[in-house]
Amino acid sequence: MSEETAQSPENVEFKPLKDVGRLPVNETSELRFYVDEFKGYPFGSIRTFVKRDAYAGPTKAGVTLKGAVLDGVIAALETLPKEAEATEDVELGRFPKKPGVELVVRITIYRDATGLDLREWVDEEAYKGWSKRGIRINYPDIQKAAAYLKEMRTFLATRSGPKKAGKPA
Repeated sequence: MSEETAQSPENVEFKPLKDVGRLPVNETSELRFYVDEFKGYPFGSIRTFVKRDAYAGPTKAGVTLKGAVLDGVIAALETLPKEAEATEDVELGRFPKKPGVELVVRITIYRDATGLDLREWVDEEAYKGWSKRGIRINYPDIQKAAAYLKEMRTFLATRSGPKKAGKPA
């Protein structure tokens, strides 16, 4: 590969199937809600993106959502009041992603600020506990986040996975 065609990660533009919305976290990072696909299978994603001198782009902090998990998260958010009422951490739901991994939706209080935490819980022989995969949404942004998730669900409903050979469409 020549130097002209080689691309560093900083030069590769992030192009999801659909960029649904963005929520600022601070001056150098934001949460992006988008739909992408892997090996032809579409999924929703919420990921932290940073913009710094040394690196600009996605981080490992994020969660993927599809099907019943996405529906469950939306249903959990619809039960929340517009203003934060929790004075301690409250679990809203657990949604199985695959054997040994659940997405846990919780209201959490961190640094005296209430927010929504979506994080994977791992229950496997080698490890039991929170994974690094997760995001936090500030409570005032929950209504916007719910709208983005509904838009994500609508878009995913129009997409399907790869067609299997020999099977009618």
